[in-house]
Amino acid sequence: MATYRQILRQAIERCDLAGINEMLARRLMLELTEQYHYNLYMVDDEEIDARILEDFTSGIERLCNHEPLAHILGYEWFYGRKFFVSKDVLVPREETEELIGHILADIDDLFVQGELVCADIGTGSGALAITLKAEEGRCNVYASDISEDALAIAQKNAQQLSADVCFLLGDMAQPLIDRHVKLDICISNPPYIKMEETVEKSVVDFEPHVALFGGIDGLDLYRKLLDQVPSIMKERSMMAFEMGFDQKQKLHHEIVSRFPKARVEFKKDINGKDRMCFVYFNC
Repeated sequence: MATYRQILRQAIERCDLAGINEMLARRLMLELTEQYHYNLYMVDDEEIDARILEDFTSGIERLCNHEPLAHILGYEWFYGRKFFVSKDVLVPREETEELIGHILADIDDLFVQGELVCADIGTGSGALAITLKAEEGRCNVYASDISEDALAIAQKNAQQLSADVCFLLGDMAQPLIDRHVKLDICISNPPYIKMEETVEKSVVDFEPHVALFGGIDGLDLYRKLLDQVPSIMKERSMMAFEMGFDQKQKLHHEIVSRFPKARVEFKKDINGKDRMCFVYFNC
């Protein structure tokens, strides 16, 4: 039987032919060997375990059909934690890790002490809500989603990560309005892809469209949430959004037209693109 190195090299060649990033094959092998308690770099030249070979071969087949690696594994890493994913939730992205990092920094700067009431609107896998609770225990965190299937995944993640998050079924912030909840911090990563925008096959074919597309200009759900702000935000509070790299001007207009006294800041991601929006009310 072939070695780990040989099997991986063959898989990389196949991925190249299929137009798949070879790093996905490398990561698949790394994740599988760790699941079976092997150190890949120690066994690289040894004969590959038959169980790993079977799982790896099947995984490469799925990768070459443009299925996301996270769906093949059944999980994705986010902020150092493992989150279960499925076809019913958006796979957590590295860019969103940057968003939560900025939010945690703002909490340290703006909310020095005391408990905070926070919400993640459109929570999906629960990655933002759960990470916020895990990293900042004084946050009382709500998480809403319109999809029962998505909430089931989020609740499973919260349970396995021992995160005390209150999950609510409903459209955007409506469940919070119904319960008269007032927030110090509101987070949302709404669908922001424009309806006519070209999207990678691995995304459009395998991830939920309700979590991807945000209308003609991608901002439909932002408008809906901004219209709900007077009903959910405290007088001194903040909001944080992820957004499309080319939506800065339009999103800024939507915010200041509703809240001319709010302080609005945009932050760039690691690639230098405007991908995060922060809105501060009286702080």
